[in-house]
Amino acid sequence: MGSWKSGSMGLERMSVEQLKAVKEQTDMEVNLLQDSLSNIRNATTRLEIASSALNDLSVRPPANQILVPLTASLYVPATLHDSTHVLIDVGTGYFIEKTMDEGKDYCERKINLLKSNFDQLVEVASKKKNVADEAGVILQAKMKQLASSS
Repeated sequence: MGSWKSGSMGLERMSVEQLKAVKEQTDMEVNLLQDSLSNIRNATTRLEIASSALNDLSVRPPANQILVPLTASLYVPATLHDSTHVLIDVGTGYFIEKTMDEGKDYCERKINLLKSNFDQLVEVASKKKNVADEAGVILQAKMKQLASSS
């Protein structure tokens, strides 16, 4: 992502214009990473809700009346005929039929993958934030130095 040296020695050798560019770029990268973290958090929440729904469905007897969500606020009554098989949305409009246990396993694996990715992104975002903060401090010091020398 960045071509500058990490650490204050690399940043201290840069000109004011270079420091401004580094700060802007790292701030932009931090914002993008924060957006990605938010998306991962939302996807994890949706998968946890789906996993909970699978657990709820697995304990319901067949021929039981349920409410099926069509949208976030629209539910329709339905009858559960087969609680041993589920359709899993694997993305881009594709669904796969799986057994209830396979569906639960799929959700758990995806949740674990997203949590692992989240942890990695938090670490990268933290490092980028530190670089942006350090560049800002050095930039302010150089600006003060330029102001006092003129």
